[in-house]
Order: sequence, then structure tokens, then C-alpha cells
Amino acid sequence: MSEAMSPATLVVWGGFALAFVFGAIANKTNFCTMGAISDVVNMEHWGRVRMWLLAIAVAMIGTNLLGFFGQIDLSKTLYLRPNLPWLSLIVGGALFGVGMTIASGCANKNLVRVGGGSVRSLVVLVFTAISAYMTLKGLFGQWRASYLDPVSLDLAAMGLSNQSLPHMLAKMTGLPDATALLLVGGAVSLALLVFVFKDKRFRKNISHVVGSVVLGLLVVLGWYLTGHIGFGENPETLETVYFATNTRTLESFSFVAPTAFSLEILMLWTDKSMHVTFGIATVLGILLGSFAYAKATKQFRWEGFASIDDLKTQLFGAVLMGFGGVTAIGCTIGQGLSGVSTLALGSFIALASIVGGSVAMMKWQIARA
Repeated sequence: MSEAMSPATLVVWGGFALAFVFGAIANKTNFCTMGAISDVVNMEHWGRVRMWLLAIAVAMIGTNLLGFFGQIDLSKTLYLRPNLPWLSLIVGGALFGVGMTIASGCANKNLVRVGGGSVRSLVVLVFTAISAYMTLKGLFGQWRASYLDPVSLDLAAMGLSNQSLPHMLAKMTGLPDATALLLVGGAVSLALLVFVFKDKRFRKNISHVVGSVVLGLLVVLGWYLTGHIGFGENPETLETVYFATNTRTLESFSFVAPTAFSLEILMLWTDKSMHVTFGIATVLGILLGSFAYAKATKQFRWEGFASIDDLKTQLFGAVLMGFGGVTAIGCTIGQGLSGVSTLALGSFIALASIVGGSVAMMKWQIARA
């Protein structure tokens, strides 16, 4: 196979293309988890939450069908490891939720805003990346590894090979894993779809319905790209590997740790051991997809900070997002879309903590006003 068509190259360019579409659609539909939560808390409007839940349902159905038919091995993902770091998931998720509320958007939303001309969001992303890198390999990482990650449940000691909800049901009931997967995945997906489409106004909003379905499918394609197309034998070591992923296993969309890896490769560009990965390519793809949509619709405009107080608040939120996103093993997209699509128990814990942290922060802001 030629260099241009190597699995690593396909994964990187494929990730960029998927993220480009994701960024354009997220900009067009105003897809934003923090905004969706804010709509419910402040106005009791569930439209954007339904968008998010529809994307989750589609991602969940598609991802588990890939696993069911043996196209990818979901048990190899970070989300399904048999160690459940519940304290890290709760604390990291809650801090991420607080941080994204203070910073007026999660990592994905800030990438979309940068594409639309927001210098403020660019600064937020840089500080998110620095904080995330410190949590991966620096000072914050020492705190995480010393005080949070050790508080965990060893599911392997309980006879569980992973933390997927279907696997747990199979162990408790004696059902075959495939049957348990269909039951759990089908029940959760159906419940989400019923809630989403019971609202007549949402059903009539074709742009949001189609946009959400496509976003969910992009997550599925991300899993297929890294877990099937990017899975094969390394010609140098003859080992079977996942090509061009930072975690060395299959991945889909997530935007906190990849911002840190993006900053790292920019700072160490001449280091020949550094390579563009799927995660880095998706960061760039989201930004340029949003930029292309903003320019095409003449919505691109420069935006800065409103005041010094605004700057301080945004930077504090960015630091919390960087620490929380890495500690919780994902953000509103990494855990709240990609992670829950695997039906991992830890992803649901992280997602609940993110939402809880965000809601608590919003209510505190309302009380202060």
C-alpha cells in the first residue's frame, strides 16, 4: 500500500472530513449542550436538548450495530475498561459542567465559535488545552493520579470483563451478550426517540432533526474509521494496532484532550516522533467546517471579550474545562455523545455529573443576579 493510502493517512484525513461536516452542521443548527441545558433551566424549552438526545440515540444505535456485527471491538475503547474510576468521573464531570457554563460553551462550541470569528473562544481554547495538558502530563495530572483515579471499582474482580450495561445485564441474568446488547441498546434508544419525537414542534423542525441524525451518524463513522479501517497490522512491528489515535485504540469524537495534543504538536512541530492523529485532525476539521459555513452564509464576524471581568471569568472556566474534561475521560461530546454510544456505565455517570455541574452553576448565577 502506498504511503498516501496507509491506514494512518486514511484515519487522519477521514477524521478531518467527518469533523468538517460536524463543524458546519453544529454551526448551522446551533448545536450546543450547554446552550441546551440553559434553555431548559432558564426558559423550560427542550428543543436543543431533543437535538442532543436524538444525536445520542442515532449514535447509540449505529455504534452498537457495528459492535453486534463484529465490525469494531467496543470492549477495547477507553470507556469500557473494567476499571471504573467513579470519583474521577463525578468530580471531573461536575467541574467540566461548571467550567463550560462559566465559559459560555463546551470545547466543541468554542471550536465552532472560533470558526465563526470569535477571538474570545480562541483564547478559551488555548487555556483549555494548557489545562488539559497539565492534567494529562503535568501538575494537575499528579493530583488526578494521586487523589482521584485510585478511588475506583475493579469490575474484573466482580467477574465483569468490561463496564457496558448490556454485559452487566448478561452477567446478572445469564442472557447471551448479544441478546443483552439488543435489549439494553434497544430499550434506551427507543426511550430517547419516543421522548424526542413526542414534541410536535420538534418534529416539524426538519433542519434540527436532520442535523441531529447526521451528527449521530458522524460519531458512528468515527468509530468505524478508527476501529475498522484504522485497525490492522503495523508493517514495521508486525503487531495488530489501531493507527493514528492518541489512545492507541479506537476513538470517536472528543475535544478536550485533542486540544491539548493539538497544542503539543504545534509547539513540538520539528520533533519527528510527533504525528497528526485522528483527534488532532478532528479539532482542525470542526474549526474549518464552522469557518466554511460562516463564510458561505456571511455570518463570519470578529468577536472579542466584553471586559476584563469577562476575560477573567472565561479563563477560569477554560481551566476547569481542561481539568474536568481529562479527569472525566471526555467532554459533552467525548462522554456525552461518543461515550454513551458505547453504553458504558462510566459514561452515563460522567454525563450526569456534567449536566449536574452545569445546572448547579446556572442556578447559582441566577441566584446572584
